[in-house]
Amino acid sequence: MVESKREVLSSSEVVDPYVTALTQFDVAADHLGLNESMRQYLRNNQRELVVHLPLRMDDGSIEVFWACRVQHNWSRGPCKGGIRYHPDANLDEVRALAMWMSWKCSVANIPYGGGKGGIKVNHKKLSRHEAEGLARRYAVAISPVIGPDVDVPAPDVGTDAQTMAWIADAYSATQGRWTPAVITGKPISLGGTVGRDAATGSGIMYVVQEAARRRGLSPSSTTVAIQGFGNAGQWSARLLAGKGFQVVAVSDTSGGIHNGQGLDIEAAIAQKNNSGRVTDYPKADRITNEELLTLPVDILVPAAFENQITAANAPAVKAKIIAEAANGPTTPEADRMLNDSGVIIIPDILASAGGVVVSYFEWVQNRSGMYWDEKEVSNRLEQVMTRAFQEVAAVSEREKLTMREAALILGIRRVVEATELRGMRP
Repeated sequence: MVESKREVLSSSEVVDPYVTALTQFDVAADHLGLNESMRQYLRNNQRELVVHLPLRMDDGSIEVFWACRVQHNWSRGPCKGGIRYHPDANLDEVRALAMWMSWKCSVANIPYGGGKGGIKVNHKKLSRHEAEGLARRYAVAISPVIGPDVDVPAPDVGTDAQTMAWIADAYSATQGRWTPAVITGKPISLGGTVGRDAATGSGIMYVVQEAARRRGLSPSSTTVAIQGFGNAGQWSARLLAGKGFQVVAVSDTSGGIHNGQGLDIEAAIAQKNNSGRVTDYPKADRITNEELLTLPVDILVPAAFENQITAANAPAVKAKIIAEAANGPTTPEADRMLNDSGVIIIPDILASAGGVVVSYFEWVQNRSGMYWDEKEVSNRLEQVMTRAFQEVAAVSEREKLTMREAALILGIRRVVEATELRGMRP
């Protein structure tokens, strides 16, 4: 089999994420007893735009980049979802991510639907000038289908606050006025919110605290391993360590590091930022990403890509709790195996919702013109994430469901209710 260009962090079975998303939906739809009309409505996206972006490169050549924007559902409000730059970006992946965003926003009970965008590009090979040109091309191409009341993009893999600044500026030029609420994840000086960088990691921290408390785990004696050491992984590690959890292993695409006595997280982050490889951190043993997933830890946080915990490695997973910081890191078959063995899985649509919740806060601040301090953002995020966890846990206990099933059913139920109340507009 030809190896994918994606930076695979562990050996994984080939599972189309859109097949996973549809399978999850069908299970929840059966539980909810949805009729065929509603099933078809929610199985399909409300809009898909595919564009091809010509860009003059620094050497004078022209390259054409495939890109898309998918809007799954807008029954509860404007679509919301990131823009992903990756060499393997494709329509089915973006469709899956858009659908998961619908359920994620609904589980967090914020007034958004789900959307997602992607550009097929290796962003690491772009110069700053080329990256700016691509972002502006994309913004203009999708400008007819985005806007503060329509679809509000945000950063994702391969994009950052600077990318969002370029997109906001280019979109605003098409409108003839500065429109900061068209996008979130912007620099603070352009209307971004404090607390955005830490948002996904903060959300992970809050749900892990709740899950540990329910399992009777004390932070000081609870060990954590984190796969993926980008923004979400680094902030999860930093914040969990700050709450007393023992983060004993982390990894990136270069491999992993493990120290049973606990890692110096700030030093590991500094090492990653300095050399680009966490494996250059000296005070730990080198391990593979596959080994990290099966360490004898209490909590495992997959914070990388899809399809990392599979039927092949699930039997060796020893964690009591898995908090999915990545989208779709556990395949359906692995999910069944882990649930059968008593592992609590905090699903991605709940565990990783911190980012979209704080994006919502940014959008609210942009719309109102009133801005909050970091304490207010943090307090509001804690309230939303803790409430969402408790609501999902209540559905799980009342209806004898796994946490993933409960989260999907809660999220889909809210979207169905909004759809029925509004009606399916032509």
